[in-house]
Amino acid sequence: MPSPVSRECEVLIIGAGPAGLAAAIELGLRGIRVLVVERNARAGVAPRAKTTNVRTRTHLRRWGIADRLAEESPFGIDYPNDMIFLTRIGDGGQVLARFDNAFNAAPARSDLYPEHAQWIPQYTLEKVLLEKARSLPSVEIRFDTQFLSASQDEDAVHAQIESQGEKSDIVSRYLIGADGARSAVRDLIGAKMEGRHGLSRSYNIIFRAPGLAQAHGFGPASVYWQIGKAGFSALGPMDRDDIWFFGPAIGMEATLTHEQAAAMIRDRTGIDLEYEILSADAWFASELLADHYSDRRIILAGDACHLHPPFGGYGMNMGIGDGVDLGWKIAGTLQGWGGPALVASYEAERRPVHRAVITEAVANLGVAASSLPPEIEDDSPLGAGIRAKVGGMIQATKGREFHTLGTVLGLGYEDSPVICGEAGPPPEHQTQVYTPTARPGYLAPHVWLDDGRSLYDCFGLGFTLIADVAADPADVKSAVADARALGVPLDVVRPDGVDIAGLFEAKLVLIRPDQHVAWRGERWGDALRVATGLGVSETLA
Repeated sequence: MPSPVSRECEVLIIGAGPAGLAAAIELGLRGIRVLVVERNARAGVAPRAKTTNVRTRTHLRRWGIADRLAEESPFGIDYPNDMIFLTRIGDGGQVLARFDNAFNAAPARSDLYPEHAQWIPQYTLEKVLLEKARSLPSVEIRFDTQFLSASQDEDAVHAQIESQGEKSDIVSRYLIGADGARSAVRDLIGAKMEGRHGLSRSYNIIFRAPGLAQAHGFGPASVYWQIGKAGFSALGPMDRDDIWFFGPAIGMEATLTHEQAAAMIRDRTGIDLEYEILSADAWFASELLADHYSDRRIILAGDACHLHPPFGGYGMNMGIGDGVDLGWKIAGTLQGWGGPALVASYEAERRPVHRAVITEAVANLGVAASSLPPEIEDDSPLGAGIRAKVGGMIQATKGREFHTLGTVLGLGYEDSPVICGEAGPPPEHQTQVYTPTARPGYLAPHVWLDDGRSLYDCFGLGFTLIADVAADPADVKSAVADARALGVPLDVVRPDGVDIAGLFEAKLVLIRPDQHVAWRGERWGDALRVATGLGVSETLA
């Protein structure tokens, strides 16, 4: 039997989904040698997620691919991301409620963020992420490759993978387990998912139906939420070539053949067309969080460590945020300027955010439609009264699912060991409304510059020191000297036309590579050592 092929890389990533690709991009942009292995070919039509939110698209802007994703929009970037609740999409259907510009996807300029959200199938986002990752010279991606096992010592992780019957031994400094809900890496480190599995069960049905968009009179929307006497279901256009998705709520044990799925679409919509079923898969909504995310050099990301109900569109986007946070921190450690606390801070920062987002997603699940009076579709005073009552309930409760900016942008790393925290209570969190704050740990407030650029466009791959015009030049000089001595990449920016002292409530602000505020103040101190995980120097401790 031939001996396994042996090779080395700096970071081995298991899983080429959004979380794994995001980590690969962050690492590859910094020249870190990365090998990504994916057991599947990633082929298929099931979209899983469909919302790329404003935070994720801001990451794509940093990576130079936000416009590329916009080009891939199947119906054009201006297609309305509206949510229409109605009894059925076919003849006789009645509108119950609607929410326009869900998830802030309208391509209008906002002072709060540089990139709007986008309604697009996850597989299309993965295609764009994969293109970017493959363009980076230090990143290699292998599909149809199985992760077999791994062990670690003080200096490295020793893993074994297999592709087409050939085994390879991979030695890396770190291993990222971004291998999804059934994570083998999670099992390897002994992490357990805590929470509730199977809160609800639905089918994700992808189908082709030429003429469906023209067969109803409710206008374009991203999702038509049908709440009628036959039950609850959601459907909407998904891709070019008349491809749609359909998600009916069904019993916990029920199964659907393709013929039954087509018949159900016909029955629920009231539109008699030929429905070609491309795929039909059951899925469970769960709220699960790993009890720990890492074991020394092996670290989990994405669905491997947190699973959310889909209501609010958080799951995939949170996974990309994991890849970003973990990527720059591992890169800093491998490049010699990240201290022992830097990679360790990943779990301290991300896990509380995951818990908060799961809580919000479960709350959204809790107001999903349940059993309704069969008269809801009747053309009668009783039917009209039921529709008015249900519509009012939807309008009052479902807005938090579609207007999520407070959760998407407003959660901070309040207790992070690599944030120079401030005394006093944290800002009040609102799920729907985002109020920018410059408090350390939170996303830097956004502003547009006079030349049309975003302030975020001034931030580089390393740390950024923003200096107000009134900042003491000696402090800026000290910060640059500290960065040089520690080997930390640091850019200094003094943006024209921006009241930095007013926006950040400080003359000096240290921004991390992920655009979060690490520190703010009037005089330079030891912020860089804290923010890089090196710890406060003894002279200032």
